[in-house]
Amino acid sequence: MKKRTSFSTQGHRADIGDLTINRILANRYADAVGPFVFLDHIVPRHQPAVMDSGTGAHPHRGIATLSYIIEGEDEHFDSAGNYAKVHSGGVQWMKAGNGIIHDETLNVDSHAGTNRTHAFQFWINLPSRNKAEKPEYLAIQANEVPQKGLPDNGGWIKVIVGDYEGLHSAIPNYSMQFLYHIRLEPGRDFTISMEENIEVAAFLPTKKAMLNGVEFKAGEFVEFDRDAGEIAIENRLQGAIDVILFGGEPYTEPIVAEGPFVMNSRSEIADAYRDFYAGKYGNIRYKKQA
Repeated sequence: MKKRTSFSTQGHRADIGDLTINRILANRYADAVGPFVFLDHIVPRHQPAVMDSGTGAHPHRGIATLSYIIEGEDEHFDSAGNYAKVHSGGVQWMKAGNGIIHDETLNVDSHAGTNRTHAFQFWINLPSRNKAEKPEYLAIQANEVPQKGLPDNGGWIKVIVGDYEGLHSAIPNYSMQFLYHIRLEPGRDFTISMEENIEVAAFLPTKKAMLNGVEFKAGEFVEFDRDAGEIAIENRLQGAIDVILFGGEPYTEPIVAEGPFVMNSRSEIADAYRDFYAGKYGNIRYKKQA
């Protein structure tokens, strides 16, 4: 049985500096998909100049941030002393836990020699028991992301978060959750099955696609029902298409989000701000590295 579409929608502009950004989640229909409470699509663009500053230093508490870099080079600093650069196809994951300050800058990929950038940032809500834990950080390069080819040279699937047919992401799971990047070649199709009571959404970053027999446009976010069933993806175009598929088990605790904090109550939000202004998240010590 094929899963039914609950709704589809486009994002809205939420640019940061020179980055052109479409905010896909939260939207007017959904505040979360499984543990995912936020998705920004940093749209593909030519970036002729190297940027010295990125998002700017800012705090987080109660979530894990995940930056998936399709094209470009993402430089990360945080107040726990973590530093890394990941290149095209890589992932930056940071558990904010009980509070951290970080800064990211997306530039062209110095290894690839191109002048394009394209990326996503997700926020993954942590269960209440994990919101009080110490921050953690992982930098995962493209060759470390689990990937397998689809049948008959139909494309590939990358497992950014979670598991799929023997592939396992290095990113910790605090609930059942998944994030897949599916590349489908022209004229090909791919079907994936979902269990009962799993929240799942698809995002089409650059090209249209057929999902369970319905055509959706580039830039559309599509959420499906919670019944067990299949999602069939078809590519009727002349070139390859990309689909971002993500979700997981429902987050059953209260969600209170304000600014860069996602907690379980208004009082916890107040505590998050108070601790930040008291300097308890530390400071970033910038030191440029190669």
